[in-house]
Amino acid sequence: MSSQSQSSPISINTLANRKRDGQKFACLTSYDALFSELISSAGIEVMLVGDSLGMVLQGHDSTLPVTLDDMVYHMNCVRRGNQGSLIMADLPFMSYASASQSLESAAALMRCGAHMVKLEGGAWLAESTRLLHERGIPVCAHMGLTPQSINRFGGFRVQGRNPEQASLMLDEALILEDSGASVLLLECVPTELGRTITERLQVPVIGIGAGPHTDGQIMVLHDMLGITPSSIRTPKFVKNFLPESKEGIRGALQAYAESVRDGTFPAPEHCFN
Repeated sequence: MSSQSQSSPISINTLANRKRDGQKFACLTSYDALFSELISSAGIEVMLVGDSLGMVLQGHDSTLPVTLDDMVYHMNCVRRGNQGSLIMADLPFMSYASASQSLESAAALMRCGAHMVKLEGGAWLAESTRLLHERGIPVCAHMGLTPQSINRFGGFRVQGRNPEQASLMLDEALILEDSGASVLLLECVPTELGRTITERLQVPVIGIGAGPHTDGQIMVLHDMLGITPSSIRTPKFVKNFLPESKEGIRGALQAYAESVRDGTFPAPEHCFN
């Protein structure tokens, strides 16, 4: 992949073709026009306008305070700087409590230039996923550790470690795929579960703390650059790519993308058994 802007815009079909051909792809969060230009110009296929902005930009201790208006603002910023990456946007906490609310919230982000929306949850999202898919709105289903449910989990804990949880997660992933999800994102699950779900699903699977076998990898921009706020514990699955770059931030972005594509990231120390 060229270190310049994408030779042709990245689409859902691009990601599906990468999975079919066994080619991994890179994803990164983005929140503003400047970094959007840098990230997409580095050839990173997917940018996520993540509700993680609540923690890395707004200073909150979770993603829960982020509003749909916040997401619309940052979505507009990222769209202006994009040079051909696929833009995915989070639906924030309680903006998709019902299928009809999901449609309204997703429409607001799609009007700003999102190519796909991401929802956190399991099989209970099937109705919303089906409705969005039928209305032409691509969906990424986020499973495993879902930060909007952090109070229910009792903290940032690896999910799917026992056989019952793992089996349920696979079943629910298949349900969401059947409901029309175009992509699945897995966060903080054991490596073998990440491999199993990736192999069983036809749609691309993006991992963050889900092992090296997923079709793509994603990280929070600030984590990748080693500037995680001091109030946030740096997760095990994070690697700081800035120290090994001789070209500053641009070089770190390219090093990250290359490490994902050649399979050297994530390494065993970034994974959960």
